[in-house]
Amino acid sequence: MEPFVKWAGGKRQLLDRIWERTPNKFDTYYEPFIGGGAVLFRLKPAKAVINDTNEQLINIYRQLKADPRAVIRAVNSLDRGPCDKEYYLKRREEYNEKIQNKELDAECAAYMIWINKHCFNGLYRVNNKGLFNVPYNNKQLGKSIDEANLMSIGYYLQEADVQIHCMDFEEVCKGIGKNDFVYFDSPYIPVSETASFTDYTKDGFTYDDHVRLSKLYKNLADNGVKCMLSNHDVDLVYELYDGFKIESTDVKRNINSNAKKRTGKEVIITNYEI
Repeated sequence: MEPFVKWAGGKRQLLDRIWERTPNKFDTYYEPFIGGGAVLFRLKPAKAVINDTNEQLINIYRQLKADPRAVIRAVNSLDRGPCDKEYYLKRREEYNEKIQNKELDAECAAYMIWINKHCFNGLYRVNNKGLFNVPYNNKQLGKSIDEANLMSIGYYLQEADVQIHCMDFEEVCKGIGKNDFVYFDSPYIPVSETASFTDYTKDGFTYDDHVRLSKLYKNLADNGVKCMLSNHDVDLVYELYDGFKIESTDVKRNINSNAKKRTGKEVIITNYEI
């Protein structure tokens, strides 16, 4: 299984390192910032609780669990158009109408998947009204989905015990037990004043949210929960997570529009012996 959308902060490059550092045994896997799902799809836990505050993203997971074929049919219908700028902008307008009307259905899921494929650089960005505003990528990229992959994801979500939520990260973590494992892949702490990109929801993710997250991490660790977190390799991370094991690694940032700025360092933070 592979992510069905391109997502800023996606963890495909870190998958092997995350896999190597995953506890051998745990009851339920928690991922409060699921994003594109790369880690979930690699681990394939029998029991999982996944969450994100982006309603449209979570709707895709819910629709794939309910009926992946309906999502596939809807994406294929969108693919029948010419996929030029005019066609893209019309589909974007229709998608935003569904957002405004809170029509979280298979068609809305298909719109988001299709638009993610054909928007500029795979960005997901919304304005302060929560409406998607990324321009066309000026490329006709052909088929928008791997049908077999979407079917595999749908089958996994149906067969495994996977709970899907859309709420604040602290709220979804209230049910975590001592024998559970949680992986936090929150929006990045900026490497500079303008570098970070957290406009996945109209509310964004603030400095105070990062402080709140670090306190949650420490509380869970104190209660014996196995915790892993990844973020940029910046001074603030070391301050917030002082006392935990912090490992730095080189990565490429594929979602950056400037190819020269697509390299950097990230950290993986754990509270348990590997």
